[in-house]
Amino acid sequence: MQKKDIGLAVLVLVVGAVVALINPRFLSPINLANTANLIGLFGLFSLAEAFVIVTAGIELSVGSVIALLGVIFVDLIVQQDVPWPLAGLLVLVLGACFGLIHGWLITRLKLQPFIVTLCGLLIYRGVARFYTKDGTAGFSFGDDFPVLEWLVSGRTGGVPHSIVAFTVIAIAAWFVLHRTVFGRHLFAVGKNEEAARYTGINTQRVIVLAYVICAVLTGLSAIFFAMYTRSIHPASHGNFYELYAIAAAVLGGFSLRGGEGSIVGVVLGVVLLQMLQNLVNLLGIPSSLNFAVMGSVILIGVIADTQIAKHRNSRRQANALASITPSEPEPRSGAA
Repeated sequence: MQKKDIGLAVLVLVVGAVVALINPRFLSPINLANTANLIGLFGLFSLAEAFVIVTAGIELSVGSVIALLGVIFVDLIVQQDVPWPLAGLLVLVLGACFGLIHGWLITRLKLQPFIVTLCGLLIYRGVARFYTKDGTAGFSFGDDFPVLEWLVSGRTGGVPHSIVAFTVIAIAAWFVLHRTVFGRHLFAVGKNEEAARYTGINTQRVIVLAYVICAVLTGLSAIFFAMYTRSIHPASHGNFYELYAIAAAVLGGFSLRGGEGSIVGVVLGVVLLQMLQNLVNLLGIPSSLNFAVMGSVILIGVIADTQIAKHRNSRRQANALASITPSEPEPRSGAA
């Protein structure tokens, strides 16, 4: 665990203690289970975003992809009678295709990730609205998928399956990012793509795979959200989710310049954001101020992190300078 992760973990504990003192209902089993469910749901696509940000990229189409793939998944299992395992596989494959297209446009045509994914945000949202004729996709009376609902929306011993899935994927993501050669390549590309290329790393393949992983995890998140909401209105479903994912990653120590961050930090960032959301609800703060409260806290956290990092770098440079500065020679004693 990095120093940033320890600091963020302390902040999460402090915020949790403050929330519990302000409103004891925060520690009620029902509230904790609901909060854990939301952590799992929002955590899935936050992990997805982290794989792109570490390469100094950005993925702005997360929310629109969740809307489009969610609509397609519901349509396949409800209207087209496609078995849900096959429908889920098709959604993940389609997500991988989206990621492949994004990576190809960025690496082959040398387009900016911001532009590519911003266009994706608009295109996928528009296609989803056209697909449903600007209507709502959802389940009708009598539609029943007990196994799917139990796997995605069910709970075991009061623990939501979404948080279980998030935990499993977070462990796998931590292993990939911090314990594999591919993970080291991701950090190297984010730190300095040209230098990474000179060391023999296939930087284009690494970037494309990062976007594919991001899109596949986003597709999985779309399935979870489709079963959680039970209905999808493409004009609003998934709005601002990409900003939430970026915020969780940045809080977790991922630099938008690339080459930095940890999966543990992303997990803690998601937990902190959901705790703040829960605090807003428990205090009865108008929902219109949700984003204002979260944005203010994120800004304060980023400013504090930046200032601490600047102070740490200044001390490191001062210590390095002191170690190389020659000491003054001692004066020789005169001859007797």
